[in-house]
Amino acid sequence: MKFLATRGAIAAVALSLSAFTASAQENPECIAPANPGGGWDFTCRQVGKSLQDQGLIDQTMQVVNLAGGGGGVAFAEVVNKRNDADNLIVAASSATATRLAQGAYPGNTMEQVRWLASVGADYGVIAVAADSEIETLPQLLDQIKADPTSVSIAGGSAVGGWDHLKVLIAADAYGVEDVRRVKYIAFDGGGEAVTQLLAGSVQGFTGDISEAKGFVDSGDIKVIAVLAPERLDGEFADFPTAREQGIDAIGANWRGFYAPGGMSDAAYDEWVSKIGELYASDAWKEVMAANGLAPLDLQGDEFQSFVANSVAQIQSISREIGIIK
Repeated sequence: MKFLATRGAIAAVALSLSAFTASAQENPECIAPANPGGGWDFTCRQVGKSLQDQGLIDQTMQVVNLAGGGGGVAFAEVVNKRNDADNLIVAASSATATRLAQGAYPGNTMEQVRWLASVGADYGVIAVAADSEIETLPQLLDQIKADPTSVSIAGGSAVGGWDHLKVLIAADAYGVEDVRRVKYIAFDGGGEAVTQLLAGSVQGFTGDISEAKGFVDSGDIKVIAVLAPERLDGEFADFPTAREQGIDAIGANWRGFYAPGGMSDAAYDEWVSKIGELYASDAWKEVMAANGLAPLDLQGDEFQSFVANSVAQIQSISREIGIIK
């Protein structure tokens, strides 16, 4: 019996070591809660590549696009099926906080996951097709004032999500009496929304500057307003702000990551450290400059508190404009 017990113990240890080795060999994974081409997809792919380039991870980051529900499908997947995964991170932003603030992830709250770190803030933009006759934000909003049914605005977040809120904030600041009449059409990611804009299905696009940049560079769209306090630097300096056009609308979309709620403390601390080290690197500063990201340096508990405050603020805005009661 003693021999059998010893043999069983050895087998158990061998199985445990095997599981540990398999876990250690798993590629790091990042879930982008939208289709390719949007801000969450950009966050996963750019951070994954940069982490590997900087030697902070020694394997390629696997990016999984899991679209649906303005991030709700991915959130539920992590909470219900991947809760103890140590190799998994998920791209998040103000859009995530917005859906959580509005109770749009049924049964889910921000406390069910662990918030890792931010990697910058991405200012919102409102854009039109490059060949559109509309040249300014007031022109677009005047059309909406005159006939709300004549203008559809596409975005990569769900109805009531952050992309939707940005155009409502601009409309409210311009004096549109009932912003709930603004026609917003939701798509699973900014890339799909821009595709519909180019097809002529919608007349405007609301998103973030990082996801709009590629379409501006290709000559497909023109940005008629950046929702920043003042003009951005470098190659974004030509884009006018809403504020300089007489519309006091600011919309900064923070970008960062959450992890499964059951992630081990060791894995959590390691991810926080890696993302923090990446953020501090000169290489990441270059990525931020090239993609119009503004500074936002938060990790661990500080980031957790920031997200909680973001959720509370968005709840207040959503009540003011009638999205929630």
